[in-house]
Amino acid sequence: MNSLTLSRASETPIDINNESKNGIRLTEVPQDKITDMRILIVDDEPDVSLTLKIALEEKGFKVDSFNDPTLALWNYKVGIYNLLILDIKMPKMNGFELFREIRKVDSKVKVCFLTALSELHDYKAFRKEVSPKRGERYYIQKPIENQEIIKRVTEIIADSNQT
Repeated sequence: MNSLTLSRASETPIDINNESKNGIRLTEVPQDKITDMRILIVDDEPDVSLTLKIALEEKGFKVDSFNDPTLALWNYKVGIYNLLILDIKMPKMNGFELFREIRKVDSKVKVCFLTALSELHDYKAFRKEVSPKRGERYYIQKPIENQEIIKRVTEIIADSNQT
């Protein structure tokens, strides 16, 4: 499989075939279910959204992406997506604001926020309002490797507690 990298090589590679080097099983969505999973990526950096889209599509997910959060909101289709991957810091509307607007029409979609570590402090109020029950695993720090994003996405989708 071709690999696109969003960051430097990891010191501890992750086996996306559901097992790590030390035998710990990873939460994984079965491959036959992945082809039914649809993800929406919204990131104002075209290279990031394209790289994520390609990596997830290679794994079998159906992926739509937007670089403009207002266009993503305008084109959002209720009940279509299993997961939103939203960059936090975007012009016009940040990821928390976008998620809040989407939640008004779709209360079941799961979310994962992309962020630079420093951005979480800048959006503390939104973070508490939008996702008070979500753990840190729903925040993915950029840059991130393809294998790690696939692992995190499958964990979030498999998590029946997050809606």
